Amino acid sequence: MTDHGSYDAVVVGGGHNGLVAAAYLARAGRSVLVLERLPHTGGAAVSASPFPGVRLSRYSYLVSLLPDRVVADLGLRLDLRSRPVSSYTPYVRDGRHGGLLVERDPGPATADSFRALTGSDAELARWREFYAEVDGLAKALAPTLLDPLPSAAEVRALIGGRVWERFFEQPLGATIAESFADDLVRGIVATDGLIGTFTSLFDPGLAANRCFLYHVIGNGTGEWRVPAGGMGSVTAELLRAAVEAGAKVLTDAEVTAVDADGVSAEVTYRHGDAEHVIGARHVLAGVAPAVLDRLRGRAPETLPVGAQLKVNVLLDRLPRLRSGIDPATAFAGTFHLDESFEELEAAYHCAAAGTAPPRPPGETYCHTLTDPSIVDGNRHTLTLFGLHLPTPLFTDPTLCDTLVERYLAGVDRYLAEPLLDCLARTPDGRPCVEAKTPQDIESDLAMPGGNIFHGDLSWPYGHGWGVETDTANLLLCGSGATRGGGVSGIGGHNAAMAVLSR
Repeated sequence: MTDHGSYDAVVVGGGHNGLVAAAYLARAGRSVLVLERLPHTGGAAVSASPFPGVRLSRYSYLVSLLPDRVVADLGLRLDLRSRPVSSYTPYVRDGRHGGLLVERDPGPATADSFRALTGSDAELARWREFYAEVDGLAKALAPTLLDPLPSAAEVRALIGGRVWERFFEQPLGATIAESFADDLVRGIVATDGLIGTFTSLFDPGLAANRCFLYHVIGNGTGEWRVPAGGMGSVTAELLRAAVEAGAKVLTDAEVTAVDADGVSAEVTYRHGDAEHVIGARHVLAGVAPAVLDRLRGRAPETLPVGAQLKVNVLLDRLPRLRSGIDPATAFAGTFHLDESFEELEAAYHCAAAGTAPPRPPGETYCHTLTDPSIVDGNRHTLTLFGLHLPTPLFTDPTLCDTLVERYLAGVDRYLAEPLLDCLARTPDGRPCVEAKTPQDIESDLAMPGGNIFHGDLSWPYGHGWGVETDTANLLLCGSGATRGGGVSGIGGHNAAMAVLSR
């Protein structure tokens, strides 16, 4: 065992939040060591090449919550691109194939699409009214995310009593049901409350409400942007910012123990064939709270559960749709699959009873329509995120392949040609399809249960910075912090500010 001295801060985990924390602390003149168990930094925000000639965002894939202020503070050279389409939702009604198109800036095409689906302009008017309310909520909450937590009363005063009641007190399902008349429109709105979150829309614990908030408040707009070059370009910039500021980053360094007493700390890690111990004034944990408990020799109070299947696909060409819409429009935003309000609730109750949904809901998008740089030639990627697929379902080793088949069949229902005919193939003839279950995510990224948020999302209010533990010099800086989740850097920023404010 080797002792390597001491640092002002040791960051456990080199994911994007850990790098943000390291960059801020190093820029403030603190000595910082980042320890990452994998051979590379980035955590879930990485690019990978599962197929020849492509470098896609394997896990996290869009950016919304990363504050512009963090980008400016750290001098990040990022190209985050807007998608012209917010979403497209194919449907079949009275034997007719159609699709609800929602542009990022809704115009005549969106109005025509709502009218074709519902027969009038009333539902579009409801849409505009609902999202005007959400826009005000986002603009009020977003500026608070990089400051100490406001109280619940302060948030209520910021957003107003009616909005507080609709989004913070009553279940999201009830709010959506009273806001919209059409089942498909209701479902499109509801999906933001279910990404990575296994819950009923009417759950009195309001898990869907919290998930919804984090999907609509980013930078005060809620817009989800495409990182040019793939998600790895984001964490490459964060690594550059941290190293140039003076932080030391050590990969292939697996932390095995953390001991902190409120004043000083020791971190034990393995690097190469040796075990090392490093001293620190502060330890910032970018790992899940359940992992931190284990590193402290404690049994976690709860073990998180994931809720998704991620499928990455490489296409030789985009498929034609039965509705006749240009596929470059249909797949440019979020392509909703079997996500009506009733279908979402039915899928939840099916999975809660221990059975995989026969028509699992999910959503896809095509990165290459906004950023073709991640592929060689004129091919395209499709990323599918499947909902309501909790970790325990995957104890059946055949389920992953079954679900991939169900999702491909689900897409095919709306296509004028089989998706299989459009799939690129590896040199040995295999279709270019990669699927990641919650178990895969746990194995690959050490996220307990494959939970992409490190646990249940929290309300954006409370006390302190939302990063504190029961020990003063041991802080959370990852997705498990209050206001953590998604590619945001908020947990990393706030942990660094908590250290610097002392």
